Amino acid sequence: MSNATSAGHALRALTHLASRAEPIPAAHLARALDLPRSSTYHLLTVLVEHGYVVHYAEERTYGIGAAVHELGAGYQRQDPLQRLARPLVERLVDATTHNAHLAVLSGRDVLYVIEERAPRRPSLVTDVGVRLPATLTASGLAMLAALPRRQVTALYPSAAVMVGGGPATPSALRRLLVDVRARGYAVEAGSVSPDLSSVASAVLDRDGHPVAAVALTYRTDDVDEGGAAYLAQAAAETATRISQRL
Repeated sequence: MSNATSAGHALRALTHLASRAEPIPAAHLARALDLPRSSTYHLLTVLVEHGYVVHYAEERTYGIGAAVHELGAGYQRQDPLQRLARPLVERLVDATTHNAHLAVLSGRDVLYVIEERAPRRPSLVTDVGVRLPATLTASGLAMLAALPRRQVTALYPSAAVMVGGGPATPSALRRLLVDVRARGYAVEAGSVSPDLSSVASAVLDRDGHPVAAVALTYRTDDVDEGGAAYLAQAAAETATRISQRL
């Protein structure tokens, strides 16, 4: 096998092992990868030597090794989402002259991870590390609208988990998210700060899952309907570019 082919088989093997609830026999992996058993054993031997796979000899099975955890930890340390998104969010501020931010979904909250301020624009309550209820924010609504409906239902099973200032019931939230999907972006007016509004679009991974949202915040009285539509389009274009980079 060429080096490129071997690398491809190794990545497929690790992906398959990671998808299993418990370690599996080499024969199972060979069938899943459609590889000869001899090639599979050779591949596993190399992965075991480098710590990416653990061989449970007594059970005659193979599972994910500690080196894979180190890769995951390295991913978190480098924080690629922020590194890839920050230049684009900065350009969005320059192009629109409004405050912009990037937030991620954390349970029923949004967590702000990038904040870029525009000169002479109003101060905001949001900042890096701040959490707000997702249903109050344009960023949160944009991400919730991109989630499968069953997942939204699991997050908001009853009125007891809803927060004041946003939709009062799960059914009201569902209707609001239908509007977000139809419009193509989320809008929030005065729910977070009086006199301020926001528009936001979700950043999607290659499976279409929302991993973040890009938002622009502006003083409501300073931006008419056409201006808000322009800002929404600018935020959506930035979200699309970040999605492509991911």
